[in-house]
Amino acid sequence: MRTIFHLDLDAFFVSVERILDPKLNGKPVIVGGDPKYGRGIVAACSYEARAYGLHSAMPIRTAYKLCPHGIYLHGHFEEYERYSNAVKNILERYAPLIEQASIDEFYLDMTGTQIIYGSMFAFASKLQKEIWDELHLPCSIGIGSNKTVAKIGSDCMKPKGITYIIPGMEKEFLAPMPVETIPGVGKVMKQHLNERGIYRIADITKLSADYFSVAFGKYGVDLWRKAHGEGTEYLKIQRERKSISRETTFGKDVTSDEELKQTLFYLTGKVCQSLRKRGWEASTIEIKLRYIDFQTLVRSKTISPTDDDKIVFDTAWELLQKAKTRRVAVRLIGVGLTNFSPTSEQEFLFEDYEIKRKKMFKAVTKIRDKFGYESVFLGASKKIEKDHLIGNY
Repeated sequence: MRTIFHLDLDAFFVSVERILDPKLNGKPVIVGGDPKYGRGIVAACSYEARAYGLHSAMPIRTAYKLCPHGIYLHGHFEEYERYSNAVKNILERYAPLIEQASIDEFYLDMTGTQIIYGSMFAFASKLQKEIWDELHLPCSIGIGSNKTVAKIGSDCMKPKGITYIIPGMEKEFLAPMPVETIPGVGKVMKQHLNERGIYRIADITKLSADYFSVAFGKYGVDLWRKAHGEGTEYLKIQRERKSISRETTFGKDVTSDEELKQTLFYLTGKVCQSLRKRGWEASTIEIKLRYIDFQTLVRSKTISPTDDDKIVFDTAWELLQKAKTRRVAVRLIGVGLTNFSPTSEQEFLFEDYEIKRKKMFKAVTKIRDKFGYESVFLGASKKIEKDHLIGNY
């Protein structure tokens, strides 16, 4: 029998913002789009804001109508990433295997560690306290025999809850819960199930697997298995990051090439900063362009490996200019990097122009890590005002 933890950082973006500014404690805080322009969505909201009906992925316009007196923030992605890494460092002290499902969710395979740590519930409480004492981040933990049950468990007692589902009792634990509790059941599937008189997870278990196979195909069988408390028992260990990207949705639709160019330069600096922090170079540059009618274009080009802002920007700007063939305002642009390789150290044998640039970028990266990304701006670019951008995290 496996022992799987699902650790979920409660209202993570908001929790980090409150560490950065304690005055936000106890107030309805919303991280996401700018309500002044009514564009974007809610990336995260505090429990005080949820009392007004707000939730993640809600349109920011709707959120503002429900909670006009809330505190709306764009967020600090670099800080979220830093705190997420700090949490993972704590987990690595104890867990034999870790799967990071997202920036604020972790699965831990604790199978067999009872011999070392004793009661899993008591250990989860210790882990929760350690994360709070060291980082001041609240979290909830679900403990189950598989990933699905553990994830549902972590949602049961939020915030700062711990739920242990006794092995063999999974089906009984899930039975009274609404069908949308099962991960992957969204509004459309919920409606399909409700139309068939299926409202609770127990209603699923009263029917046969064949019924769900006929009604929903392979997904239906998977749903039936989850309702019976079954799920994936083994973690996926990510060996390397496949891409680094940044994108932004404009507060006002943009027609100016100069504005697009400045924004792309800003986003390029962000991705290259992340690239250098990992000691990588990238071979493939990709841009994303979305018009106001939501037509979206993605273009990419493969070049020699680089971590140089100028080379990445010049390539990305060339791709964007070729992709932008319509005389229509732009809603979103983004830039991404893939095909990574370690930064070559051999080039430092000679003090030529390229080597000096590499040293300069290394120095810039260190300064930004210590004092924040906007402490240094390269070239002739001017600072992009944050209140003009939505969703650049």
